[in-house]
Amino acid sequence: MTPARGDHEARRADVSRAVWQVLAERGFGGLTLRAVAQEMGATTGLLTHYFPSKRALLQHALEVLDKRSLDRPRPAAGRAGAGTGLVMLRAVLLDILPLDAEGAASNRIWVGSWDVALADPELAAEHAQRYRRSRERIAVHVRAAQESGELPRGPVAEDVAAAAQGFVLGLVVQALFAPDEFTPERQVALVDQYLESVAGGS
Repeated sequence: MTPARGDHEARRADVSRAVWQVLAERGFGGLTLRAVAQEMGATTGLLTHYFPSKRALLQHALEVLDKRSLDRPRPAAGRAGAGTGLVMLRAVLLDILPLDAEGAASNRIWVGSWDVALADPELAAEHAQRYRRSRERIAVHVRAAQESGELPRGPVAEDVAAAAQGFVLGLVVQALFAPDEFTPERQVALVDQYLESVAGGS
């Protein structure tokens, strides 16, 4: 008997929570059908109904990670709230950083996902699209800041967004490897210094 759609969606939500828990505890290297099944207290046979292969599970894990990153609560310093232009650009950049425990856990998993994605052309293409969407969001605020005179009008907004994304992702890596050196306060200060340098010619 085929399960009702509501039951199917509820079970898939259970699977997603279990996938996230395994990722948080073991990273992508420890993500297996068996590990997820154990986390759920279920059989691997049940999971193969949803994920017929390890690759399907990895693809779902990346989707879960993407959704969790978008939905997670934000610390005050990184919350994109009211405002336009440079205010929102700053908020979006801070939102990416590991400024609290949840942000650090999410970023550790993201960095761990790079190796998995690079090993599979289709997963790599999906990852590239995720980062492209992030640059597009950043570029919206760059253009607003340029129009308001907060940033120089000359540079192409997409190029400024790409550089900003590169800067903040590099800061993520440093903060993950040296959290005592790159404290949340220092991360925020470095973003502010970066934005000041970008705005220098405005």
